[in-house]
Amino acid sequence: MNRPLMQVVDPQIGESDPAAIRQVFDAQLATALKWRESTAAERIERLKKLREAMLARRDDFYAAFEKDYRKPSAEVDATELMPVLDEIRHAIGNLKKWMKPTRVWPTMGTVGTRAWIQYQPRGRSLIVAPWNFPLNLCFGPMVSALAAGCTVILKPSEMTPSVSTVMAEVIADTFAPDEVALFEGALKTSQVLLDLPFDHIFFTGSPAVGKIVMTAAARHLTSVTLELGGKSPVIVDQTADVRLAAETLMWGKLVNSGQICVAPDHVYVHRAVKEQFVQACREVVAERYGQTPDAQRASRDFTRIINQRHTQRIAGLLQDAKDRGARVLMGGDVDAASCYIAPTLIDRVPAEASIMSEEIFGPVLPVIEFDDLTTVIRSINADHKPLALYIWSRDSANTQRILTETSSGGVAINHCLLHYAHGNLPFGGVNNSGIGNAHGHFGFKTFSHERGVLKSGPVMMARMFFPPYTEARKKIIRMVADSLRLPSLF
Repeated sequence: MNRPLMQVVDPQIGESDPAAIRQVFDAQLATALKWRESTAAERIERLKKLREAMLARRDDFYAAFEKDYRKPSAEVDATELMPVLDEIRHAIGNLKKWMKPTRVWPTMGTVGTRAWIQYQPRGRSLIVAPWNFPLNLCFGPMVSALAAGCTVILKPSEMTPSVSTVMAEVIADTFAPDEVALFEGALKTSQVLLDLPFDHIFFTGSPAVGKIVMTAAARHLTSVTLELGGKSPVIVDQTADVRLAAETLMWGKLVNSGQICVAPDHVYVHRAVKEQFVQACREVVAERYGQTPDAQRASRDFTRIINQRHTQRIAGLLQDAKDRGARVLMGGDVDAASCYIAPTLIDRVPAEASIMSEEIFGPVLPVIEFDDLTTVIRSINADHKPLALYIWSRDSANTQRILTETSSGGVAINHCLLHYAHGNLPFGGVNNSGIGNAHGHFGFKTFSHERGVLKSGPVMMARMFFPPYTEARKKIIRMVADSLRLPSLF
C-alpha cells in the first residue's frame, strides 16, 4: 500500500503539513458515509488486519520502546500490546451482538407503537493520545472506533517518536488514508486537527489540556470523550493483607515508572500497620529491582522517565517535600541525566507540599498515616474526583462505607490497575478526571450514535391527543394524565 499523505512532516519544525491533514479529513467523509452500511463481518476483517500488522511489527515495537524510554519488552507486551489485542479479541467476539438493534418496550404514552435503538457510527473521529502508553492509548480507542464503523485520524505524542514511527508504518500498511490516517507532530499539528469539524474526539491526557480540547470541540458541537487523570488515592486499613497490598501497590506504582493515569498516587495507611507496610514495600522493591541503590539503578526491568524535563519535574516535587519536612523512607535517588528516579517512599509530607496537590506521575509514593477513616474520606472528597480509588481492606463495612461516601472514575478492592483491563467494565473518569467511557461495549457505544427509532402500529393511539379539544377529548386526556400516577407495567 502506498505511504499516505499523513507522512508529510516538515523536518525543520516536526509538524505535519496542514494541507495534507485537510485533504485526508475531506477524503474520509465519503468513507464515513459508506461505512454507515458496513456489516459486522467487514468491521471484523479490518480488526483482524490491524491485529496481524501489529504482531508482524512486534520486534520493531520492542526496539522503539527501548529507544524512547528504555521500557522492558515484557512491559511492552503486558501494558501496550496485550490491552490492544484483548480489545480486538473482545470486539471480534461480541460485535454482532453489539450492532444488533435493541428493542424497547412502549411507555404509557406510546402504547401501540414499536421502538428500538439503532447503533450508527458517529463518523469521522479524532484520537489524540499521550506519551505514557503511546501504543495502547492510541490503538485501543481506534479498535472501538473501527468496531463502531468510524473512520479515524490518529495524533500520537511527539514525545515518543520511535514508537510513533512504527505505529505510522502499521497504519500505512493496513489502511488507506481515507479510512485511517496518522499524523505526527506537536502543538501546531494538534491545533490544525482541533480546528476541523470531527464527529467525535477521543482525547487522553491531562485535565488542563482536556479543557482546551473540549473548548475546541465546542466550536463545532463535536462530542468528546476525555480520559484524563488526577491523584488516585489508596486506603490501606488495619484489616488489610499488608504483604499482598505491598506486592500489588509496588507493581501498580512502579510499572512504567509510575507514568500511568491510574497509578496509585498516595496511600493512606492505618497507624497500626504503617511500619509493617513500609517494610513490606522495601522488601518487594529489593526482590524485584535489586538489594542496593546501584543494583536498582542498573535494573533492566525498571522503565525510565520519558525525558529529562519530566525527571526534573518529579525531582522538584520530591525536593520540595523534603525541604518542607518530609522524610524519605526508601529510595530518593535521582539521576536526571539518565532520566532515573529510584522507587521512593516518603512520609510526614505537609499538606502544603506541591506533591500533595500535583499529580506525581512518577515512582514516588507519599505515605500518609491515619487513625480515623472519616478523616481520610473527608480528605478525598475535598480534592477533585480521582480517576481511580484503591481500597485494601478485609472489613466489608469499611469497604462499603468508602464506596458509598466517595466518588471516583473506577475502584479496585484489594487490587490496583486491573479494573482498567476488564473489558466488561466501563473505564473513564468523572468531572475533572474525565468524561465518557472506553473499552469493550462501552467503547463501541462511545463511537456510536444511539439512534432512537419509533414505528407506529396499525391503530394510532396518538389521535386522541389531536385538536380540536372537545370536552370528551379533554376528559380522555385528563384521565390518561392521571393514570400516570400508577406503577409502570413495563
